[in-house]
Amino acid sequence: MRSRILTAAIVIAAGFAATSAQAQQGNTINVVVSGIKDNTGSIRCGLFNSADTFPKDDKRLMGVEAPIANGQATCTFTNVPAPGTYAVAYFKAAPGQTKMNTGFMGMPQDPYGFSRNATIGMGPPSFNSAAYAYNGGAVTFPATITYP
Repeated sequence: MRSRILTAAIVIAAGFAATSAQAQQGNTINVVVSGIKDNTGSIRCGLFNSADTFPKDDKRLMGVEAPIANGQATCTFTNVPAPGTYAVAYFKAAPGQTKMNTGFMGMPQDPYGFSRNATIGMGPPSFNSAAYAYNGGAVTFPATITYP
């Protein structure tokens, strides 16, 4: 029994080590969201690394919240695994809001956007239309908010 617990602890510790090894210190993606009409609330951003997960909130690789000042906000994702292809989805949240409000057929009711200013049609944009190739280091992706 004792060896099973020790084995389980080693497996769990190895999993944590593998996860932290994938994150690269110094790898930072900044998403500067502009065009925000007021400075209330915040911008909530999700970073995605595959078409299978984009833009599902519970499937994001990382999530951050950024304050709004002077009509813009900068979402900063630190220790990003690299290299890779990444896309960002974001929305303007009221104080205390954690999920984007949607209406009929899932249409956004809050200001929103995607990296590369990808646009929606009958649903969210494809991962490829919003994605950037990322080789590591510190990069900045510009983005503009869309009002419904």
